[in-house]
Amino acid sequence: MYICKMIERELTTILKQKFFKNKAIVITGPRQVGKTTLAKTLVDEIGKPFLWFNGDEPKTSQLFQGISSTEMTQLFGKNKIVVIDEAQQIENIGTILKLIVDNLPEVQIIATGSSSFDLANKLSEPLTGRKFEYLLYPISYGELIKEHGKLKEKQELNLRLIFGSYPEVITGFQEASEILGWLSDSYLYKDLLKLESLKKPSLLVKLLQALAWQLGNEVSYNEVAKTIGSDPKTVEKYIDLLEKTFVVFRLSALSRNIRTEIKKSRKVYFYDNGIRNAIIGNLNRIEMRNDVGALWENYLISERKKLLEYKRIRANMFFWRTTQQQEIDYIEERDGLLNAYEFKYNPDKISRLPKAFKTAYPENIFKIINSENYSEFLV
Repeated sequence: MYICKMIERELTTILKQKFFKNKAIVITGPRQVGKTTLAKTLVDEIGKPFLWFNGDEPKTSQLFQGISSTEMTQLFGKNKIVVIDEAQQIENIGTILKLIVDNLPEVQIIATGSSSFDLANKLSEPLTGRKFEYLLYPISYGELIKEHGKLKEKQELNLRLIFGSYPEVITGFQEASEILGWLSDSYLYKDLLKLESLKKPSLLVKLLQALAWQLGNEVSYNEVAKTIGSDPKTVEKYIDLLEKTFVVFRLSALSRNIRTEIKKSRKVYFYDNGIRNAIIGNLNRIEMRNDVGALWENYLISERKKLLEYKRIRANMFFWRTTQQQEIDYIEERDGLLNAYEFKYNPDKISRLPKAFKTAYPENIFKIINSENYSEFLV
């Protein structure tokens, strides 16, 4: 396994261009993807005096409660950059950041957070028009090929499908199994476990396992509820919370022109293959698995999601299927054009665009993405 001691993140260059524009810089994303490291890198490269606050520390929250702009000026002194790590832990953080942006325009504020349902609720109204917000993912394919080239990354492809791309997994591969076990054993969703409304944490674990086993398939809330001994509303609520803590994300079915199109179905993907595999306790090699197709699909869609986010490309993401079992793995709508993709890990596998889709959506582009040509899809 190739060891990368420090991998340059895509957002580093992007965010450096956003400094000192009288707006807060907000970095969200799953736990342990490198938000703190990214903030430290930015501070170091900008090279101006800074202050660092950790929202997980109770004294930080106490420090900011009821603070005025005058007191804020005294607190910050001559520091030009202020970082608040794990900002979602601080009460009224949105109002506090608004106070800084409005009254201390010479200070650049950076806030990081690991759960969008906390941070978004606290920032949305107070910081309207006052923030640049970016989502940091596990390390992307684009970041990895910049680090050590396409050839080396192609050689590592099967390892990515099994172990994923969390920074600690890549830089400390010898302990990859242990790291993934720790991450998947509640750390990634510990924000959820603090919610009073989450009355059955054991149910959350069962749900994650059920979703992991159904990877690549359509998810029925009713069927999942029966499997884990719950009800559909609870299942939907828990999936929504898992999405807001960046553990999973949903893909809806495209349905516009054909009566037989599946309309209300959805698929659920994991942000990282390694987390999915750790949840089901299977880190076996590719040649020992019967879920390679699902792993390939999850890898490509999650990596494509990273690319679209970092490049700020506006696109709608779907899958497509009819009641006659005609289907397409992934549809991307951009500028009114539908880009249809079929994912085949084996380069020798052939796939054709379903006639029903071609007739209903004549303005389309169709491509097969396999383990030989996937690079063009992810860069």
